[in-house]
Amino acid sequence: MNNLQEKDQHWLHPVTALMDHQEKGVCVWKSAEGIHLVDVNGHRVQDAFSGLWCVNAGYGQRTIIEAARRQLEELPYATGYFGFGSEPAIELAHRLAKLTPAGLNHVIFGQGGSDAVDTAIRTVRYYFNAIGRPCKKHFIAVQRGYHGSSAMGSGLTALPVFHRYFDVPTPNQHHIEAPYLYRHSAGPDEASVLEATVAALKSKVHEIGQNEVAAFICEPIIGSGGVIVPPAGYLKAMRATCDELGILLIVDEVITGFGRTGPMFACEHEGVSPDLMVMAKGLTSGYAPMGATIISDRIYAAIAEAGSDGTPFGHGQTYAGHPVSAAIANATLDLYENSLLKNGTAVGEYFQERLRGLEKLEIVGQVRGQGMLAGLELVADKQTRAKPDASLKLGQKILAHAFSEGLVFRAFADDILGFAPSLNYTNADVDKLIEILVFSIEKVVGTRWV
Repeated sequence: MNNLQEKDQHWLHPVTALMDHQEKGVCVWKSAEGIHLVDVNGHRVQDAFSGLWCVNAGYGQRTIIEAARRQLEELPYATGYFGFGSEPAIELAHRLAKLTPAGLNHVIFGQGGSDAVDTAIRTVRYYFNAIGRPCKKHFIAVQRGYHGSSAMGSGLTALPVFHRYFDVPTPNQHHIEAPYLYRHSAGPDEASVLEATVAALKSKVHEIGQNEVAAFICEPIIGSGGVIVPPAGYLKAMRATCDELGILLIVDEVITGFGRTGPMFACEHEGVSPDLMVMAKGLTSGYAPMGATIISDRIYAAIAEAGSDGTPFGHGQTYAGHPVSAAIANATLDLYENSLLKNGTAVGEYFQERLRGLEKLEIVGQVRGQGMLAGLELVADKQTRAKPDASLKLGQKILAHAFSEGLVFRAFADDILGFAPSLNYTNADVDKLIEILVFSIEKVVGTRWV
C-alpha cells in the first residue's frame, strides 16, 4: 500500500461502504482540465458526471481561477454577521435576485446544498411562528427525492441509505409517490401520473391536517433517485396545489440549477416561482463550497417584522457569503451568461438525441433527461420492465469497464446510469461518451442484449 493509500484510511469518505473501501483503496485524482480528470497513476478519463453534478463550467476555467486568486489577495475572509459584508457577496446576492424567478429577492448564503435545505426548513418554521401559525410543522417530499444528508434534510430525502440507523424521517416528515413515469402505479401516461401526484399531495395534506402542514419540497427533476423526469406541467401543478392547500412550495435546484437542464434554473421551463428555492453545486461550478436559499418577498417581510424590536434573525454560519466563494460564483455566472448556457443548450439537445438512441439495446429500458442531465435505466425484460438481478451489479460493472476505457459517470444502486456532462462539452465529446458507453455495455452484458 502506497503512502496515500495508507493515509486515506483516516478519511471517512461520504456515502461509501467503508469496509469495501478499506479493501479496494482510494482512487486519487491528481489534476483536471476541460472535461477530463487524471488520477495519480496518469489515467485520464472523461468526466461525464461533472464531479458530483457540480462542475457545470468544466475544469480549468482561467477566469474563475483568477477571480479566486485576486480575492484571496485582497480580502480572503469577511463575516456577514452583525451588519458586515463584502463586495463580492453583495454583488452576488443582487445578481441571484435578478436571475431567479419573480418574487425571490432575498438570499441566505451557506456552504452547500444540504445546509441550504436546512436553512429553508428553519426559515419556514420561523415564518409560520412569526405570523402566528405555530402548528404548521410538517413537511412533505416525494419518494426517491434527495434533499441532502444533514440531520434535518436527510429525513426529507427518500433514499433508504440516508435513513438507515439515522432515526429519520422524523414524525413531521412525510413522502408521497414520486412522479416516476416509467414505474408509477398510474403510469406511464403523463396526464394520469400528474393527476395522481396532485391527488397524493392533497390526500397527504388532508391526512396530516391542512393547518399542520408547512411546505412541500421537490426537485424539478429527481436527481440522486435515478434522474427521474416528471410529467410536463409538474412544477406548475405543484405550485397551484400548494396555493390551494395554503402550504409553501420549496423547489430544490441544487442539481438542476445553473444551466444543467438548459436555462439558468429548471423552474423557468414552466414559469414557476416557488416560495423558497435552494441552490448550490453549479453556483460556483464546484470550485469552492457555497450554497444559497432564496426566499420570497412575503416570507422576508414576515421574518423582518418579527425582529422589529431589534431581535436578530438567529440563523447563520461562519462562512456564509464567504468573499472568495462569492467571487468565484460571480466569475462562474459570467461564463454561464456569456456562452456556456447557450453551448449547454445546443450540445444538450445532441446529447439527449444520442443517448436516447441507446433505447434500441435490449438491456436499456428507458433513457430520460433534459439538457445536460440524463439517466439510463437497465432492464432484464423490456416488456415487463423487470429489473436485472441485483446481485449481478450490472450498472457497477458497466461503470468499471467504462472507467478503464476512459469514461466516468454515476452507477446508481438499482441499475440506473446517471450522466451530467459539463456545459463546455462539444458534440465530439458526446460522441466519445456514447462510443465508450456502448462498448462497455456490450463487453459486460454480451451481444445477446444488443
